[in-house]
Amino acid sequence: MSSKRIQQVKDKRKKRVRGKIFGTGARPRLSVFRSSKHIYVQAINDQESRTLVEASTLHADLRGRVTDLKKQDAAREVGKLVASRLMDLGVRQVIFDRGAYLFHGRVKALADAAREAGLDF
Repeated sequence: MSSKRIQQVKDKRKKRVRGKIFGTGARPRLSVFRSSKHIYVQAINDQESRTLVEASTLHADLRGRVTDLKKQDAAREVGKLVASRLMDLGVRQVIFDRGAYLFHGRVKALADAAREAGLDF
């Protein structure tokens, strides 16, 4: 498949997934972005267009610990960190937004770690 066609498929999947979900203050949207080296997640209140918390493999709390880990293990650490930050704000339920990414690999590892840390989605 050509790279243009692959991008079209990803854009179509992202619109399909994103069109069905909307984050609120009580139940924010947990949006995931992954690059070739890092993974980023943020909890977004779409009603106010505001980011509540964020975490990534580049964050100061994780940077030293995740450099020697595999990508999936680093994603698990990011999931635990974002879950603990949301728990500190009193948020227990979120809506998971995987974007254009399939639910496997690093995205699934992040989601499973966030669930294990106490988030409900």
